[in-house]
Amino acid sequence: MRIVADQNITEVGAAFGGLGEVIRVPGRTLAREHLRDAEMLLVRSVTRVNAGLLDGTPVRFVATATSGVDHIDMDYLRARSIAFADAPGSNAESVAEYVVCAVLLRLAAGERPAEGLSVGVIGCGQVGSRVARKCEALGMRCILNDPPLRDATGDPRYQDMEAALQADVVTLHVPLTDHGAYPTRHLIDAARLQRMRPDVLIINTARGGVIDEPALWRHLYARSGANAVIDCWENEPAISRRLLSRAVLATAHIAGYSHDAKLRATEMVYRAACRYLGVEPFWKAALEPIAGGYMVDTHVDQEAVKRAVIACYDVRADDALLRFALTMEPQHMAPYFDGLRRDYRRRREFAALKVTCHRRRERLAAMLEGVGFTVRLVP
Repeated sequence: MRIVADQNITEVGAAFGGLGEVIRVPGRTLAREHLRDAEMLLVRSVTRVNAGLLDGTPVRFVATATSGVDHIDMDYLRARSIAFADAPGSNAESVAEYVVCAVLLRLAAGERPAEGLSVGVIGCGQVGSRVARKCEALGMRCILNDPPLRDATGDPRYQDMEAALQADVVTLHVPLTDHGAYPTRHLIDAARLQRMRPDVLIINTARGGVIDEPALWRHLYARSGANAVIDCWENEPAISRRLLSRAVLATAHIAGYSHDAKLRATEMVYRAACRYLGVEPFWKAALEPIAGGYMVDTHVDQEAVKRAVIACYDVRADDALLRFALTMEPQHMAPYFDGLRRDYRRRREFAALKVTCHRRRERLAAMLEGVGFTVRLVP
């Protein structure tokens, strides 16, 4: 069996090599001619899977090693009886940790405490719910907004958009949709930006299209106190140069790119492929703890959490790599953006880092565990 896969799917050869011949192709250039003899197609978010790609090919199974599926024409797959699998929630922990890191770094820069800060979480699915739990563990007050969940559950915790927009931090975790009762394209537009606090921190780790980027740039330009952390961009990889220059932190759509998340996604779609083929899975992702761990070395709880976060993952390194694109000619920015994603480093999630602190610091231990670390208490 011939399996065509995006070359950026972690350990795809090790996982799927026992199921057939794996052909790796750059996701953005994956085309119909690559699929002439393929029964199975494995993609990430940069490949549009639709009639234009699949018509006339023998592909009978499609999987995306991502949580989002807005790049997949699901109606087409159903009409052609093509089996499908995705990896829902595979990168949720990674994205939530990115948000925590960004918030703690911005609070430290402004010498603001986390406790009592309000966070508007727009979209409370796999990622947003984790963001809320981690922020609450740090003493922040979360304002949850998710109209579909509110309709489905009637839970009064889900408040309206206007309440979420009044928060100190507004973080976006919605899928990109153009249809249905609650479309999200340009969900954050000029009017909603105008209703936010003048010193708001806006974080987008959802999809580029959920923010009107020209409106956001104008907003940031006009309000010197407002800041934006941007991981997802409209028109990737040809991202906005002027928005990149104005964002306080900017990265190349890598919030969900922890090694743990990528392996988790590969294993999820691999197991789905095994079910499709009716075979027993024989490959399993293997992850070891981070060697050495981290010892708390400060008496200030928020500072201790921030240092532990940075010991595991510092978003500023990814910001510096993308910001280097501003030194390039515009025509070189898009391939550079894709290169940052293709060659992304081996980043681990918080749970892989064992943090050691004194047993008397119960509040700190609870905060560290609440954001996801493995905590070891010592006398």
